[in-house]
Amino acid sequence: MRLLVTGGAGFIGSNFIHYWLKKYPQDEIINLDKLTYAGNLENLKEVEDNPNYKFVKGDIIDKNLVSQLMKRVDLVVHFAAESHVDRSIIGPSLFIKTNVLGTQVLLEAAFKAKVKRFHHVSTDEVFGSLSDEGEEKFNEDSPFRPNSPYAASKAASDCLVRAYFKTYGLPISITNCSNNYGPYQFPEKLIPLAITNLIEGKKVPVYGDGMQVRDWLYVEDHCLAIDLIVHNSKTIGETFCVGGMKKRVSNIEVIKKILRIMKKKEEEWIDFVKDRPGHDRCYSVNWSKIKKFLGWRPRRDFDSWLERTVNWYQSNKNWWKPLKEKEKNYFRKQYLKG
Repeated sequence: MRLLVTGGAGFIGSNFIHYWLKKYPQDEIINLDKLTYAGNLENLKEVEDNPNYKFVKGDIIDKNLVSQLMKRVDLVVHFAAESHVDRSIIGPSLFIKTNVLGTQVLLEAAFKAKVKRFHHVSTDEVFGSLSDEGEEKFNEDSPFRPNSPYAASKAASDCLVRAYFKTYGLPISITNCSNNYGPYQFPEKLIPLAITNLIEGKKVPVYGDGMQVRDWLYVEDHCLAIDLIVHNSKTIGETFCVGGMKKRVSNIEVIKKILRIMKKKEEEWIDFVKDRPGHDRCYSVNWSKIKKFLGWRPRRDFDSWLERTVNWYQSNKNWWKPLKEKEKNYFRKQYLKG
């Protein structure tokens, strides 16, 4: 099989490429990535000399390039996106350009090239926010109620993917995943930011009261879900919610878990900062559909794999230190107390 992976130099995309080439060494992967601040070819050092792997630097809104690449593949796995909510609040137009227009360019090229499957990777954030009380969870029938420019752009891209299936018959599938964590995640996201700040001897910034709830999914469990979906013809036209938790865990609880792993006294290392605008209070994902369809379930328990993630960042300072240094002005401005 020949794959086009968009955004393959990013966090989930690079983990997916490692996963796929290890499991399906006979397959060929083209990685199309613009190499924005969050794209890093260091993530793929282990596979860069693999004859079945090819990197192409380019933008998914480049119609000519996308069209050329699409003719060479059977399967598209579309990760490429601007994905950080905080940055979407600062500059929403880039999110519309990449996440909406870029997805449409890919869909049109995939339709014309008659690809066998277009898999779109999306987020549970398109569903908005749940009450932080009770046991309600998002599912595939939850209405779209995005509350950030990022979430709105992903909701729009989901709608486009569905439209290309309903209108043109393009064989698609969608995953609305919860918050992924694991190696190679850019250190602006909650878990790697907390870990790397503590390694550097800095406090961990926590928005508001820290009681926001997120559903945490180990990145390789997400890769497995995509693998199962794209290999099953019954999933064409289907959307699947993919989550990793059985019980709710607040952001402040996650930070305290990291502090315990790293043997830090929590009262000395937490810095509560002004909450961001429109901050969703709670995400929780019902993954019963993908379990029923494909037998998938999250295999990695949060506490054990959080500790493994901490260990990875402790052992790979040469990977993340240059990234934080390059973006130091962003971090300084973003987490001013107020």
